[in-house]
Parts: sequence; C-alpha cells; structure tokens
Amino acid sequence: MPDHDSPAERRPARTWDPSARARATLDGLEHLVGGIGTGALALLVLVGLVLVGLLCLVGVGLPLLPGALRALRAVADRERARLTRWGPGDLISPDPVPDGWRAAVKRPASRRELVWVLPHATIGLLIGFVGLTLPFSAVRDLLYPLYWQVLPPGETAGAGLGIWDADTFPSALAVSPLSLFWLALTLAFVPAMARLQAWPGRRLLAADPATDLALRVAQLTATRAGALDAHAAELRRIERSLHDGTQNRIVAVTMLLGAARRALARDPATADAVLESAQNAAETALAELRAVVRSILPPVLADRSLPDALTGLAAASPVPCRIDAEVPGRCPASVEATAYFVVAEALTNIAKHSQATRAQVTVRRDDAWLRIEITDDGRGGAAESGGSGLSGIRRRTEAHDGTFALTSPAGGPTTMNVSLPCGL
Repeated sequence: MPDHDSPAERRPARTWDPSARARATLDGLEHLVGGIGTGALALLVLVGLVLVGLLCLVGVGLPLLPGALRALRAVADRERARLTRWGPGDLISPDPVPDGWRAAVKRPASRRELVWVLPHATIGLLIGFVGLTLPFSAVRDLLYPLYWQVLPPGETAGAGLGIWDADTFPSALAVSPLSLFWLALTLAFVPAMARLQAWPGRRLLAADPATDLALRVAQLTATRAGALDAHAAELRRIERSLHDGTQNRIVAVTMLLGAARRALARDPATADAVLESAQNAAETALAELRAVVRSILPPVLADRSLPDALTGLAAASPVPCRIDAEVPGRCPASVEATAYFVVAEALTNIAKHSQATRAQVTVRRDDAWLRIEITDDGRGGAAESGGSGLSGIRRRTEAHDGTFALTSPAGGPTTMNVSLPCGL
C-alpha cells in the first residue's frame, strides 16, 4: 500500500535566516525612529487641536479650525510619505483642506486624520521609545564593565535590570551577558513593533476608495501608454539591428558568392579567397542575428535562474561588479526579462558614463515584489534626460506597474532602485 505523506510532512521546513532577521530588525529600528519623529509632531498638533476645541466651546475657535486641520494634514502627509517609502503601496494625500470650517470638518479625510492623530501621538510614540530602549539596553549592559567604576556607590545606571549590585569588577563583568537577552528581545519584537506603530496610518491615512480608484485608472492608463512606447522602441531597435547589421552582412555574402562564381572558372585561387570571405561574413551575420534574438529574451533565463543570468552579466562587465541575489523560486518570465534588461542597461551606463571602479547589484524577493538596487562609486550626476538609457529603464519598469527611483548626487555615489511586482 503506497505511503502518502500528509500535507504537513510534504511542506518544506521553514528555516530561520539570521541575516534576513537582522535586516528586518534594522529596518524596524529605522522606521521606529521615523515614527517617533511624526509622533512628536502629531503630539504638538494634538495639543493644538485640543486648545482649538476648547476655544470652539466658547465660540471663538471656529475660525482657527481650518488652520489646525491644515497643520494636521501636513503631519499626516509626512506619515504618508514615510509609510510609502516603507511600502507596500502608496498613500496618496487627499485634496487640500478648504477654508470654511464646516466644509473642512465634513471632509472624510479630515475626520480620519483626527482619528489617527490620537493613537499615533500617544501609543505610536510610546511604541517607538520602547522599541529604541531595547538596543540601547543591550549596549548599556555590554559596556557596563567599562563605566561601572565611575558610578556612585549603589548606582547601577539601570544595568543588570536595575537590581544588579556590582561591587567588584568580576561582578560588573557578569552584567555583560545580559546584553544577549536585550538583543534577543530586539530581534524578536522590533519588526512587529514597527508594523504595529504603522498600522493606524495604513488603516486611516489611505485615500478614499473613489480617489484611489481614479488614481489607479490614471496610473494604469499612463503605464499602458508607456508599455506601448517601450514595445515600439524595442521593435525599432530590433529592426535597426537587423537592417544595419545582419541584413548588410547577408547582402555582402550574396555579393561575395556571386564574385566567387565568376572567378571560379578563370582563377580558382581568387575564388577560394572570396569564398572564405563569404564564409566569414556569414558567420558574423549569424552571430549578430543570435545576439539580436538573445536580446529579445535571453535564453539563459529559460535555462538557468535570474541570479545565474545576472552573474553572467557581471562577469562580462568592464567595471568589477558584485552580484548579491536572493530570489527563492522563479518570477514570471516577463519580470525576469525586465530585471535582466534593467541590470544590463545599468551596467552598460556605468561602464560608459560613471567612471566607477566598482558596482554592486542587490536583488531581493520581498513578498510579491522583486526589488533591485544597483550602486556604483562613480562621479554621479546621472539624469534621465542625458540620453543614457535611464528613461528606457523607467518606461520598461513602469510598463510592469513597477517603480523606478534614481539618486545620483554630483560626486556620487549613484543608486538606482527598481521594484517589479512578481505575484505571490
């Protein structure tokens, strides 16, 4: 009788990745710090709203209400920008707050912002400070033996959970292992605390469904036009490559074969040389045709994985390039082809324009997104208007409903971030 494994037995075991957890913790700490910033601003605005509300009770605060709501909108927009940078999804700012207090209060977005400001200014701020306390406690206990001698007698500065009485250096040294306890708490709870701090903003600061739908339709219209433009540009590139390269080679082969036929009867040695030239031209035409076909959809993507294909690109790059790719499973073929095109075009730009000595390509699969970061230590100053192919990268990325961001200050470094949706 066949032995059938249960679904739980067939499911691959989930492994704990320390490096991924460390990155998530660092990202969580970064967003907790950002949340503390917007939380402090929200607390100031909350105090102002309370004062305006008290003045409204005596009838003199109503003219101040639109201004208070505009201040709240400014803080809420900062939180929207922070959450948008974190992803996933964009939080779009609603229409401006109108002048009249009745119209301002009736806006659904203003009411949602009023509901948001209270938990973010209190609980969100508290979560941020508690989250930052954990790594600071780990550092404090780790370094306790270095500064315990300068503390007043009986003072622990909070080290050792505040109850450790260190009167000798060995007892002070015994406090250091407690830093591992704080480090474990940091790794375990900071990412979740960052998500908890951001949860009210994601729930309450999103645009109205109708507004979101209209923006989505406009975005899809624009990306559809970009996809058509990118498709037309790709067809022009293929036609130009075939016309200027392969077609001319084949015409040359035809002419050389005709010359060889005419010389065959009267001068066999000349005919042999002409035939050799025709063979070389045919081989060159075949290589160019193969290159054009591979540029449409690189066969290496079908035969191997995206990281392997990118490794091949890095090996052929004139600028030393390091590939750091972690892409479990396979993405759709169109997404992998676009990612390959983005990296190939970026490395070509780096070699031609950046004067860089090294480059790095980092590829990660984050839930339903494929994220690509390309950096170089060149001179910077890259711009889409410079004819460097960056506009083509943007068009091809946005055709997949992805995002493209370029940071290239004068003097460098240059960082390109591309995110492509690749499904679950």
